[in-house]
Amino acid sequence: MAVPAATATPDRADLRQAMAEVVAAGAAGVQVRVHDSQGDWAGAAGKRELGGRDGVPVNGRYRVGSITKTFVSTVILQLVNEGKVKLDDPADRYLPRFKLDKRITVRMLLQHTSGLFNYTGEGNPDGSFEPGIPLEGQEFVDERYHTYRKEDLVKVSLSKPARFAPGTDWSYSNTNYVLAGLLIEKVTGTEWADQVRQRILRPLGLRETWLPGTDPNIPGPHAHGYFAYQADGAARVVDITRLNPSWGTSAGEIISTTADLDKFVTALFGGKLLTRPLLAEMFKIRPLGGGQGYGLGLQQMETGCGTTVSGHTGGIHGYLSYLFSTADGKQRFELSLTTGTVDTADPAQAQKLADALAKVANVAACGKPGALRAGLL
Repeated sequence: MAVPAATATPDRADLRQAMAEVVAAGAAGVQVRVHDSQGDWAGAAGKRELGGRDGVPVNGRYRVGSITKTFVSTVILQLVNEGKVKLDDPADRYLPRFKLDKRITVRMLLQHTSGLFNYTGEGNPDGSFEPGIPLEGQEFVDERYHTYRKEDLVKVSLSKPARFAPGTDWSYSNTNYVLAGLLIEKVTGTEWADQVRQRILRPLGLRETWLPGTDPNIPGPHAHGYFAYQADGAARVVDITRLNPSWGTSAGEIISTTADLDKFVTALFGGKLLTRPLLAEMFKIRPLGGGQGYGLGLQQMETGCGTTVSGHTGGIHGYLSYLFSTADGKQRFELSLTTGTVDTADPAQAQKLADALAKVANVAACGKPGALRAGLL
C-alpha cells in the first residue's frame, strides 16, 4: 500500500494506514483533515485520477453532497432569528403553491419528519425500492447533464403517497431540503445560494466553497470521482466528476474543501453563525437508534470510543464525505472519498468499502481503530 501524503506532524500512522486500506478497498482516493489534542493534520491517499501518477490534492475541492443541508438549515435558523420564519409554522404558509399537508411544519422539513417521499427514491418496508428521478445505471450516465428545476423535484415527491403522517416518524428525504431552499427564496426574494454566500461564505471567508447551480465543473485542484455500474451484463466505470448537480440543489449541490468545512463547523458550533438558543434548536436530536440521531440539518453519531460527534455525511455520484465535530469543537474531522471501481450497488463491494471508510472515520475521531457506527448518506 502506498503511504498517504501528509502536511504536518504528528505522524498519525494508524490514520494513514486506515486511509491506505480505503484505497485498497476500491476507492480512487481519500483526503482527511483532523483537529484534536495532538494538533492539526491533513493528509491524502490514492490517486487524483485512476491510472494516473498524481496523488489526491491534500486540500482539493470536492462535491460535499448532503453536507449542503447543514448550510441550508443554518440560513433558515438565521431567518427565524430575524422573525421572518417560525419553526413550528406550517410550511404551507410560506409555500402555498404546493398545497402541502398543513400539519407539516418548517421544523419537520429540517428534521426529516415530514413524511414526504424522497424524490431520489427510497426503500419500501417490504424491501423493494420505490424509484424517483433516474440516478442509477446507464440512464443516469446518459442524463447526467440534465437540468432539474426545484419545483419539478418537489412535484415528483408529491406524486407519491406520503410515507407516514407528519411528525409521527423519521425518514431521510431530500425533498425536505429542496422545499427549505424554496422557502428561503420565498422569504428573502433571492436565490437560496445567494443567501448562503451572503450569510455564511463571505463572513467566514470560505473562498474555496462554491455553489455551482447547473455548472458541471469542479474548479481548481480536485480528485476525480467515478461511477461503477452494470449495463448489458457488463461492468462499466465512468469518470463522473463532471455532472449537473441541479438534481441535488439545496439538498446537496455544494462544492468545498476540508479546510473550508472545518472553518464552517468551528464557526457554527462556536456560536458565530447562530444565537445560542437557535444553536440549541439545531441540536435537538431525534434518536434513531444505533447511537445515531438527527437534529435540524445536523446528524449525530457515537464513535467506537464513546465520543459523540455531530455534523453531516454526504453522498453524490463519485464522492462520499464526512464533516463531524464534538459540540465543543475540540475534536473535528473532515473526509472526502472519491469512488473508484467499486460498484456500490453490489452489496459485498459496498460493505467492504463502507467498513474501510468507517475505520478511517473512527481513527480520525478517536485516534485509534474501532467500530464507528454507520452514518447516513
